[in-house]
This record gives sequence, structure tokens and C-alpha cells, in this order.
Amino acid sequence: MLKIYNTLNKTLDEIKPIVPGVVKMYTCGPTVYRDAHIGNLRSYLMADWVRRILELQGLEVQHIKNITDVGHMRQEVLEQGEDKVIAAAIAEGKTPAQIAQFYTERFLADEANLNIHRPMELPKATDHIPEMLEITEDLVEKGVAYVVEGNVYFSVSDFPDYGKLSGNIHEEELLEAVRVEADPNKRDPRDFTLWKAAEEGRTVKWPSVFGEGFPGWHIECSAMSIKYLGREFDIHTGGVDNIFPHHEGEIGQSEAFTGKPVVNTWLHGQHLLADGVKMAKSAGNSFILSDIEAKGIDPLAFRYLCMTARYRTRLNFTFTSLKAAQRGLHRLKNRVWEWSSLPAGESVDDEAVAEWNAKFLDRVNDNLDIPGALTVTWAMAKSRLSGQTKLAIIRESDKVLALDLESVSEQNQVPVSVQATVQERAVARERKDYTEADRIRRQLDADGYVLQDTISGARVRPKAAWEKVDEARNTVSSAAEVPSLVNQPDTHEVTIGIVANNYKDDVKRIVESALKWAGDRDAEAVVLDNGSTDGTSEWLDELAATEPRVRVIHADHTLGEGAAKNIVLKQSLGRTVVLVDTSVEIAGDIYGPIDHYLDRDDVGVVGPFGLRTDDLHHFHDGEGESGNMDAMQAYCFAFRRETLRNVGLMRESFRFYRNLDIDFSFHFKEQGHQIVADQSIPVVLHEHRVWSELAEGERDELSLKNYRRFLEKWGDRTDLLVSSHESNGHSHPHGHDH
Repeated sequence: MLKIYNTLNKTLDEIKPIVPGVVKMYTCGPTVYRDAHIGNLRSYLMADWVRRILELQGLEVQHIKNITDVGHMRQEVLEQGEDKVIAAAIAEGKTPAQIAQFYTERFLADEANLNIHRPMELPKATDHIPEMLEITEDLVEKGVAYVVEGNVYFSVSDFPDYGKLSGNIHEEELLEAVRVEADPNKRDPRDFTLWKAAEEGRTVKWPSVFGEGFPGWHIECSAMSIKYLGREFDIHTGGVDNIFPHHEGEIGQSEAFTGKPVVNTWLHGQHLLADGVKMAKSAGNSFILSDIEAKGIDPLAFRYLCMTARYRTRLNFTFTSLKAAQRGLHRLKNRVWEWSSLPAGESVDDEAVAEWNAKFLDRVNDNLDIPGALTVTWAMAKSRLSGQTKLAIIRESDKVLALDLESVSEQNQVPVSVQATVQERAVARERKDYTEADRIRRQLDADGYVLQDTISGARVRPKAAWEKVDEARNTVSSAAEVPSLVNQPDTHEVTIGIVANNYKDDVKRIVESALKWAGDRDAEAVVLDNGSTDGTSEWLDELAATEPRVRVIHADHTLGEGAAKNIVLKQSLGRTVVLVDTSVEIAGDIYGPIDHYLDRDDVGVVGPFGLRTDDLHHFHDGEGESGNMDAMQAYCFAFRRETLRNVGLMRESFRFYRNLDIDFSFHFKEQGHQIVADQSIPVVLHEHRVWSELAEGERDELSLKNYRRFLEKWGDRTDLLVSSHESNGHSHPHGHDH
């Protein structure tokens, strides 16, 4: 029987149904204000595997997954009543109901494309306000909740078991990522909202004994899980980010209401990383399933990719790893197609079927060891068993894997005319007319078919969508895939390094001006096309085809700024590297002045736009000053390539550009290099679109995250500042606003 890691007990527990033969399971579903990203979908895949494994062993699974269409508010702004669904409705000019319906349908379509079983019930929060109020009123009567000005709060101090899931008990022990609500109505900062009084003008609200209002987030799952599964059920699933505060709050209110433990086993899946960091919209790496489909990749390749790592381990998503998963899935399907194409009449080895099915079950029952089960599947596929025996085994395995393996033959059906063409080729081969046979193969390939010669004859199938994608342009998915040339000798005088992400006219302006003013110098331009979609990629390829000084590297998606610039740095071969932004235009000879400064042993970085600070908290642009600086802005950032050997590359945790240049500057300063600004270097600043076209709130949030990263590493290094070595009396109160 299935054993899974119980977050509550911190032990590997066997699933023993409360009701014999029936497993009751609840999954925290999506908040339907936007598309679920693939990190969310990984958690739902985990729940799907649990259900499939249990059903494979003859159990009935009563699976409930809620739809949060009201009440999901960020913990830190709960007191302002910022509901995510309402916020999306306002932003898109729709009603909250329209937003919820639209994204619910999108979510269900994504799950269907991943072969995730539909739950028995999909209860919506807005349909269960009475149940939420019933629990809330009961908690108030019991003294475990209290009312202040129409708001109802759960009293954490009155529930002794609070914290038993997450370990967060005291205020000072709250997870660092979660900010306690700044609500003066609370008796204890840890208390959380069960019911929130409706602010003036709010349209989505309900009547209650406490006054008009709306539910908190946690109470929703308590109400719906208890209604559909009863006051005691077997499994509750979610992602690790649900453990606290959501599931901790859910335990408190549910158990205070029922007077006993409600959930036997709490199951949580780890984060899906993207480009090495947690997936999040604010980080710019929040991919959705349609992003995968847009590249011609089968959504089931993502399901396959998630099979390659245990659910309690972080999995790093890149498009390279996804493509590898696509190839693995294709190879497995190709094997099944081969077995299905063998002549009928082979016998099935029933003992072998039982043996291999038992091996498969052993793996999946061991805490969802799906990677191990996949390994067993591949070992079976490579064995000497007959094709019919393998098909019998794979039919059972695919009830859990859910890769549509049994439908391969149906997927590979071709028109009668194509079959006739294949037969014509066979006739040509029989008469040893290999020229004609090769011509037919090429024609089939051009028409979108794959021809495979086997011992039992030729087989033909349609090309998969991913096989039809133009592979002429090699792409990379991360900086880790790009070889480093840092330790190789200089082969050029200067490398002009550029990261391009759309805005083709801006890219043309910087590339053309950089090459123009390079003149007779032995220069190269290394350009990373960072996932452009507006024709920039094509223009760069056309330029590189006729301009030998230009070398283009294409990323298959938009990488974070640190990773993107690192690709340029790793591939540069010039004695001097000049990083320039696409928002600038070179208006004269910048290379001579740069070389003049960098010929000095004490100078590590030079550019026109320096920054100074006295305290690491307030940077300013020098107000027209030249000379020694504390940092250099990346609009134009020049250094000797050899210094990278000691300084190192940029930190890839900086996905947004802002403050990355300050951080990189301090890497130079730590190695004893001076940073010098010369405002006469002829560079013209134009509109910086990455900044100007972001919403103010979003760009401020991203900037702050990067600045915190900077301070975490450099916050006490005032010894590196120019002001610590020079007594110049300057005061610099202005913020860094580039």
C-alpha cells in the first residue's frame, strides 16, 4: 500500500483509509485571477499521481479540489482588503465572476492537457459562504475567535496546537517570507482573519451576523473540505508554500470547530524552480503551459519532466531540460509504437507481467517514487520480453504515468496515400533503385512524415509538433549551458556586449552605432538575443550573416538579467569588454578614452555614468561629476576581460536589471579595483523601455528585491566606499533612479 511523507508527523505513513476501500482526499486548488504557472501545476500532478496509484490498487478515491474565486489576499495587505480576483477584474475591466470563470476554464484545460484527472467536485468559494459563516460563528461562540468592528479574527493563543504543522509557534519564529499583518484590531499579531468587514464601495460582499463582509482565505478550505469529505478525512495536498500560513490556519480553525483532528495525512510538494530560482511572476520566470505549447512541445513532456525528480525535492525547470524530457517521452512512445506494429500472434508472458507490475508498484508506493517507477519502465522497455508482453505491462504502468502510451498507434495513423507512397519506396528498394527510394524518403520528410526502417519492414508516422519546429537556430536555456572563454587568450581588441530583448529599433541603434565608432579597431559584438519575439532575432541573424564582427547567441526564453549578461561575459574574447544597454547610442569614440583609463593598473571599471554613496543606502549619479566612484551604471560599463578571472561573473539571482550593476561594481571594488567615471565619454541616453513600460508598483517591487540582495552581501562594507578613503564633504541624499 502507498506510503507517503506526512508533513504533520514528519514520518513516512501508510495510507490506511478511514472508510475501508475509500480514500478521501482534498487538494488546495487555484486562485482563479490569472493562469496557473507550471510550478502550481507540479503540485496538482503530485495529487494526480497519488490518486492514480490508489485507484490502481483498487481503492475508490473521493477527490475534491476547490476553486478560490474570492478571499485570497496577500497576508501583508489583508487589512486593506486587496482580493486578487477583484484586483484582476478591475485591471481587465471585467466583473469578478467573469474573471473567475475565464481562468477556471483555462485551469481545467491545462489540467486536461496534462492528463490530470478531474476531481469529483470542484466547489467554488463563492458558493459556500454559508458554510464558512457557520464555522466562523461557532468559533466565536467557543471563544476561539473574536469580533472587532465587523472583522472576525482567529485567536491563535486560544488554540494550543497552533504551529504543529509548520513549527511556527511564536511571533518571532514566523517564516521570514511571511509578514505578519499590521492590524491594530488584533489581540495578537499572529491572529488571522476569518471574516473581513467590507470596505466602502466594495461590491463583492455578503450579509452576516457580523455585518456585510467577505471571507478570509484559510476559512474557505476548512468549510469546503468538511462539507464534501466530512469531519475526518485521509489526505490533504498542496505545495510547500501552503504549509504556512494557509494550512496551519486551516488546521487551527477546522480542529477548533470539530474538536478533533480532521486530516490524517498532510502531503506537500516542493517548489519548481526556473533558471535556478523560485518561479514567480515578479521574477519574470513564471511560465504557463501555453508557453510550452507555443514552442511546439507536447504538454505531456512537462508531465514527463516532473517524473524525473521526487516530489519533495526542488526541480529546476529550463527549456533545455524540457526538450530533453520531450525526447525521452518520444523515445518511449516510439518503443510502444514499435511493439504495436509487430505481427500479431505473440504470446503474453503472464508471469513477467506480474513481476514487472510488482516492481512498478514497489516504486510508486515508496513515497511516490515516480522517478524510480520511470526507471523500471525503461528497464522493461529494453528487456528481451516479447512486444505483446511489454504492451500488457505498459498498459498498467500508464494508468499512473498517464502519458497516453496506449494511444500511440492511433496518434501515428497516416492517410492511405502516404502508406501507398511507403509501398512505392519498398518496391524501389527491391529493385535496388536507391536514388528513387531516397527521393521518396525526402519527399515524405518534407510532407511532415517520419520513415523508419525496421526488421519487420518500414513504418511511417506524422511528425510531432516539436519535430516541425525550425531547429536551424541553436538556442540556449541558461548561462550554465554556455561554455566559458574567460580563461582563453584575447583574440580581439574589444568586445561590445549587448543583451537584446525586443525593441528592434533600439537594438539596431546600439549595434550599428557601436560598430560605426569602433572604426578600424579589431572589435567584436557579442549579442544575446534574450527571447525576442518582435523580429529582433531575425534582424540580428541577417546582420550576423553579412557582418563578421557580430556574433549572436539566442536564448529560447527571456533569461534573468544576471544570467543573460553572464552569457555575454562568458563568450567575450576582447581584451576590453564594454557592456552597453540597448537604451543608449554611441555618439563618438568611446574606445580610446576607455583604454586610456584601463591602462592604469589601479582602474578596474570605467564608464560615463558613475554612482556615489556615503552609506550604501543612498546612491546618486554624481551630478555631473567625473572621477572615482562607488559603482558604475550598466548603460556603459567597461573593464579588462582578464579581471573576470578574479572578480567572477554576475550573480544570477538578480533577474531584474536594477541594482545588478551596483552589485557587480562591488565585486570589482572588493578585489581592489577603482571605478572611474568620465562624463565626457560620448554616449547618449534614450528611453529605457524595460523601466518605462513596467507598472510603477511592479518595477519598485523588483528593484527593492534586488536592493535587498545587494545589502545582504555588501551592507556592512563601508570600507569599500570612496568616502572612506577621501574626505570630500559631499552629502548624497538621492536615491539610485536609473
